[in-house]
Amino acid sequence: MKLVNYIKQRKKRFVLLAILLIIYAFCLPSDLFKDPTATVITSRNNELLGAQIAADGQWRFPHNDSIPEKFKTCIIQFEDEYFYKHPGFNPISIFKALKDNLSAGEVKRGGSTLTQQVIRLSRKGQARTYLEKIKEIILATRLELRDSKDEILGYYSSNAPFGGNVVGLDAASWRYFNRDAHQLSWAESATLAVLPNAPSLIYPGKNQQRLLDKRNRLLHKLLENAIIDSLTYELSIAEELPQKPYALPQISPHLLQKVAKSNRGERIQTTIDTKLQERINLIVKNQYNLLKQNEIHNASVLVLDVHTREVLAYIGNTPTDRAHQKDVDIIDKPRSTGSILKPFLYAAMLDAGDLLPHTLVADIPSQFGSYNPENFNKEFDGVVPASRALSRSLNVPAVRMLQDFGLDRFHQYLKQLHLKDLKYNANHYGLSLILGGAESNLWDLCKSYAALSSMLNHFSETSSEYYTNEFVEPTFMASETVDFGTKSSDKTLFDAASIYLTYESLKKVNRPEGDESWEFFDDSKQIAWKTGTSFGFRDAWAIGTTKDYVVGVWVGNADGEGRPGLVGVQTAAPILFDVFDLLPNSNWFATPYDEMQNVRICSKSGHRASPICDTTEDYFIQVSGLKTVPCPYHILAHVDATETYQVNSSCENLSDIKHKPWFVLSPLKSYYYKTKNPFYKPLPKLRMDCMGDLQLTMDFIYPKKNNSVFLPKDFDGETNDLILKIAHSKPEATIYWYLDQTYVGTTKDIHELAILPKKGKHLITVVDEFGNEAKRQISISE
Repeated sequence: MKLVNYIKQRKKRFVLLAILLIIYAFCLPSDLFKDPTATVITSRNNELLGAQIAADGQWRFPHNDSIPEKFKTCIIQFEDEYFYKHPGFNPISIFKALKDNLSAGEVKRGGSTLTQQVIRLSRKGQARTYLEKIKEIILATRLELRDSKDEILGYYSSNAPFGGNVVGLDAASWRYFNRDAHQLSWAESATLAVLPNAPSLIYPGKNQQRLLDKRNRLLHKLLENAIIDSLTYELSIAEELPQKPYALPQISPHLLQKVAKSNRGERIQTTIDTKLQERINLIVKNQYNLLKQNEIHNASVLVLDVHTREVLAYIGNTPTDRAHQKDVDIIDKPRSTGSILKPFLYAAMLDAGDLLPHTLVADIPSQFGSYNPENFNKEFDGVVPASRALSRSLNVPAVRMLQDFGLDRFHQYLKQLHLKDLKYNANHYGLSLILGGAESNLWDLCKSYAALSSMLNHFSETSSEYYTNEFVEPTFMASETVDFGTKSSDKTLFDAASIYLTYESLKKVNRPEGDESWEFFDDSKQIAWKTGTSFGFRDAWAIGTTKDYVVGVWVGNADGEGRPGLVGVQTAAPILFDVFDLLPNSNWFATPYDEMQNVRICSKSGHRASPICDTTEDYFIQVSGLKTVPCPYHILAHVDATETYQVNSSCENLSDIKHKPWFVLSPLKSYYYKTKNPFYKPLPKLRMDCMGDLQLTMDFIYPKKNNSVFLPKDFDGETNDLILKIAHSKPEATIYWYLDQTYVGTTKDIHELAILPKKGKHLITVVDEFGNEAKRQISISE
């Protein structure tokens, strides 16, 4: 009752006190420092990879509570010995400062604690008046109530000025000593501890003697207080002062740019492996010095961990100059894909059961409307196993495979890979889609190869199950963990067997010059890899994968200028294998037997063996491949005892007729096939004394269907002849040639004829002695 009366009698005083307490409670901003900070990225081990200066032009790193013990000791000994004992201000220090200032008639000494200095820094250097000092004391006590001593030290070390445009301990440590603050010596820590005391007067490169004296006095104080021993002291005072600021590390500048777009002003720990990044930087630099001699100025490299989908190395460009776009990060820029999509078509056809690994595919001159694809070497094989067509990156078989598989069908597979630069419908790209008619970027392509490798790994690790989210985006943020989804018995895109068989083919790709004998070394790396070269030699690609890693390389010019020799296997592949040499060896992928079936395969055609295939072998194929047709290339030929002629009962005794399986190609395929396969034996002709019909076929080698032909002139101004060529199943047959119904010549054995047609459209007709006929429409220009 007495207490209530007492309060009522002094109601105004208590109201005033309550107001003051409320003001005191809320007088301190929740955020003391709102200055912009630098964007900082560190490695997976928290090593500095690079920093981008703050928006106000200051090297001010984001706030850091982790303060090195040496610096903490030095700053407390130099600025505030009683830091851990006072409530935010030191009455004794204030009294001494007041006494000295009154005696001098001016402010000679501040007497501020570290807590007060934090408040002054947050208030942006208000005038040093007694009123301001009172405000600082009030705010300092409030800060002491709110935050711990170590948190207050964190504020100070992150925001104290260290001379020039350097703010905070972390930035100062790198700018002045080129290392992390936790790695500083006693002398270096002492140097940084004395700098904020007068940063405008004393900093590296200016007033060196004053800085040296202050540092050494602090070191002597540490000796007197038995914090360091005499040997440490002697060694410390012998250390030289820094003379000028160092440039901050720029180990992954393009990743820094990428991070700054979404996390500007933050400190981001990445997944980058510093040593790997630095060594790849050196590889790219060395290759750049060679490439620029051919005026090739740009390259990029991406390394992914298949199991975690973490980015281990990120090189967005070469160390070229601004004139050649050194700041452009090419990893996420769309570029023509060249042949880099061919493995996806091969895997899709395997997965759909349209192909077996070694099925023969046609490699002959081909024209699709106005589109006339050619192999890089300008040669043809007639027919070639699909796996070898992939490993050799033959263009014509790839286009014919795409036509057989279906353009829209393949386009849908690519859409499921989430290639973000594949923006148009299938008809927009046409059949050139498989040879670089579409664009993609190194990030998406590496992500896709990593997803396929991960599918194989998960299939073998989970008792033949898949994960639903294999095509997850890779991450370079250490704080993120990718989510592969849930287990499922259903495939995500391709089945494991199709992927495995595709990789088996890619493992046989010819390596760059000097690395051809890799398979003969026991410790060699087994790598599934593919190169690509875009039309006009503008883009060179090389992407490879093992069970554990994916490495992707792009080489070219950022402005799209093509250069002779800008070929994947010559420019990108050497970088690829240099990078793989830095990575640990990996075991080869486990064979996914649960998705495979052991079947009898025709050795010559690669199809499932028919009863008349003469040589066969057992081979594990994908289960979907069981629906492919048996070998269509073998027929049962009836020949004489010497196998020189075909015979029948009209001319040979049945007991003397040999019934032999024979590998038969059409005339056009045979024409090219036998140039690369000298042991190929065409089907023998029917012996003259035998009765019966033998199907004869012929086909044009040149000109191609609906071809437009340009006839150049020689040095004398004469127009060159047009050389016509056909292939006939019976080369010794007589062939009659007609140009627009006009007879122009006859050939036998070698069916080539030179003519000189006039400008315009013409119809070429050939007729053999048996009455078979073939026609070809052409257009002549001069």
